[in-house]
Formats: sequence, structure tokens, C-alpha cells
Amino acid sequence: MTTSKRQMKSAARLYSVQALFQMEASGQTVEAIREEFETHRFGAEYDGVELAEGDVKLFESLIEDAVNFQAKIDQMTDRALVENWPINRIDPTIRALFRAAGAELLEGVAPPKVVINEYVDVAKAFFPDGREPKFVNAVLDYMAREAKPEAF
Repeated sequence: MTTSKRQMKSAARLYSVQALFQMEASGQTVEAIREEFETHRFGAEYDGVELAEGDVKLFESLIEDAVNFQAKIDQMTDRALVENWPINRIDPTIRALFRAAGAELLEGVAPPKVVINEYVDVAKAFFPDGREPKFVNAVLDYMAREAKPEAF
């Protein structure tokens, strides 16, 4: 299967959310998660379905930056959330998504609108029938305006 650069970046974003979720749930290190995903997930085949190849460089930078800048990202997320709803009270998948997106907003080269659209798509993959994608869009818009005000 041929995968475009754009598809590989999208896959890396999805994998980074999964990896950050798994790290929080299992207590595994960045190194262990990176090894597992790059060895066993990227392009793997399960029950006849081939998983997408991910952009390894983007994946690695997202999970490493999310861990290295977690306090800053979580504070930025908390400011975007309603007052009585801190980040530790939200769904762990959404929390992982905000951390990956926050890392990309702080350190990435993609325009904020691209980052927001990509992570809204990730939210749709995890919550296809829910209101979560709209929630993710609103919070990421706030975070993007804080992280990169010059882009708006």
C-alpha cells in the first residue's frame, strides 16, 4: 500500500494520541512506547487489515514534546477548559489528544488551522457519534490562539 506524506502525518498524529494514552494508562516510558509503535504498529496487519505507515519523525517529536512540555501543555489546556473542569477530569483519550496537539502547536511547523483540523479528525476516529469533536475543536482553537497568536 502506498501512503502519501499527508496520510503518514495523519497516521503519526493518531498513533501519538494512542501512544500517550497507553503511556498514561500503563506507566511505560517514551522509549518503550516508541519502540512498540514503530516495531509493531506502523504498517502492521491485524485480521487482514493493514495499519497505515506513520511519519516516524513526526510521531517521535509529538510524543517526546508532549512529555517534555506536559506541564506547559496541561496549563494551556486548563485555561481553555471551563473553570470547574480541569484536565485531569476529562476523558483520558481526549487528554492524550490535547497533549499531542499542544505539543504540535508549541513546537510544530504545521499551521495551527491544519493542526486543529487533523486532531478534530482524530477525535472523530475515536468518537464517531459523539460531541467530542466539537469540544476538541473549541479547546484547540483557544490553545492555538494562545500558542501562536500571530497566526490568527
